[in-house]
Amino acid sequence: MIYKHIIMEKQSIKHWAPDDRPREKLLQKGVDTLSNSELLAILINNGTRNKSAVDLAKELLNAVDNDLQKLGKLSVKEIIQLKIKGLGEAKAIAITTAFELGSRRNSFDKRKTKVISSKDIAAFLQSQLQYKQHEVFIAVYLNRANHILHHEMISKGGITGTVADPRIILKKALEQNATSIILSHNHPSGNLKPSLQDELLTKKIKEAAKYFDIEVMDHIIISDEGYFSFADEGMM
Repeated sequence: MIYKHIIMEKQSIKHWAPDDRPREKLLQKGVDTLSNSELLAILINNGTRNKSAVDLAKELLNAVDNDLQKLGKLSVKEIIQLKIKGLGEAKAIAITTAFELGSRRNSFDKRKTKVISSKDIAAFLQSQLQYKQHEVFIAVYLNRANHILHHEMISKGGITGTVADPRIILKKALEQNATSIILSHNHPSGNLKPSLQDELLTKKIKEAAKYFDIEVMDHIIISDEGYFSFADEGMM
């Protein structure tokens, strides 16, 4: 039992060399010096009897092919379903929370940008939608200077589609005193081609918005492959 205790103590992060301890390394050398597994280890906080937090982090990364984009799309339930021993609900919550905070920070920075082209708004929308596994419809509301006033998720659907209510979209536009709207939804499949339903919905919202002197500037489809702009393709 004493021998086993000694082995466990050696596996403890407290007994590692200073450069191998993620927290100490962060404090001494800066956060940018840490590897992905070391950053995740800090979120995981502690390991198990046989594995350190870094070991668990490496195992988690291996499970998603070392793809942070893929990891960021996983829900708490899906992380637990990977069945990595020592990675339970509390650790899964910490990981998904960190990705959500990162996404919100990124979108807040992008929100300050004046929207001049589809590229400007696509960058903002990708920060919003890049980790979504189901189709989500978002409306972005702008002022006369083309700055983003507000954005809101209008509806959330399944893997293959969602439905957006024009009345909700226009009601929010009036509440925000918006002069223009940009519509957007994601295609989790990766396909960027708009469906006939996408085209009809865009036309319906655009026609309804005219009665309130609100311009529908664009409809952007987002996927892992990039984005599709109705305006750029002459479809507005």
